[in-house]
Amino acid sequence: MVTHAPVGDGEFDRSTVVTRRETVENAAGENTAREGVYDADLSPDWTVANVLNGGYLLAVLGRALADALPHPDPFALSAHYLSPSVPGPAVIRTQTVRAGRTLATGQASLFQTGEDGREVERIRVLGSYGDLAALPDDVRTSATPPVLPPPERCVSPDDGPPPPGDFALAGRLSLRLDPATVGWALGEPSGRGEVRAWFDFADGRAPDPVSLLLTVDALPPTAFDLGLLGWAPTVELTAHIRCRPAPGPLRVAIMTRNLAGGFLEEDAEVWDSADRLVCQSRQLARAPRA
Repeated sequence: MVTHAPVGDGEFDRSTVVTRRETVENAAGENTAREGVYDADLSPDWTVANVLNGGYLLAVLGRALADALPHPDPFALSAHYLSPSVPGPAVIRTQTVRAGRTLATGQASLFQTGEDGREVERIRVLGSYGDLAALPDDVRTSATPPVLPPPERCVSPDDGPPPPGDFALAGRLSLRLDPATVGWALGEPSGRGEVRAWFDFADGRAPDPVSLLLTVDALPPTAFDLGLLGWAPTVELTAHIRCRPAPGPLRVAIMTRNLAGGFLEEDAEVWDSADRLVCQSRQLARAPRA
């Protein structure tokens, strides 16, 4: 019997839907592993320069794990991008590694058919899930929200000339970039390796834990602010979801402190309309060639 993972009504939800095909119980000694198989149709609407966005792909796998595990919300996900994913059919295989009362851990891999007709693994994810609504309210932090001008005083991607290639992702989002971090668009990068922006969906969809997996990877690469324009493919991305975001636009701040050997790290913070730090991430990416 085919069932569907719960989704909402927004464009993001429709583009990340996964369909559960089967569930198998594999017993090994005293441990029992639950394995699931899901079908997905990766949408070309979430590409950057004709390449599927890494955050979008993580959200697709995150939705499969949310269906496969006994707890609803992603707490921590770590993804390794093994080969470029392309729009079209994909198969996701999940496995429950451990299921506890408050946390469950699982892994998921996304596969597509290669040019030679063989199955190719594109991404492998390890994630822990729980119930964000059950967490205590105490917060002790030295982190502060990024200071951004009001959205009407920020820069939309539509304010400049269209970039080369197909940036379909930009049409799905409402991004307002901090003018202090877009000097690269005028040929004057600051060299600080910082990008800040207001983030919202173009159709007004409210943020939720799964959509935060897209948010951390949806801004222009920090390499642009270092004067390196071009594709910066993600090698590994880890996201920590701290709480369910309040409705309204999100503030996102991303920075890099070290580019060496052709790779750079990006640290992201996502803050909601209630001034709460709702998500943090770090990724390793290949730096664009100068």
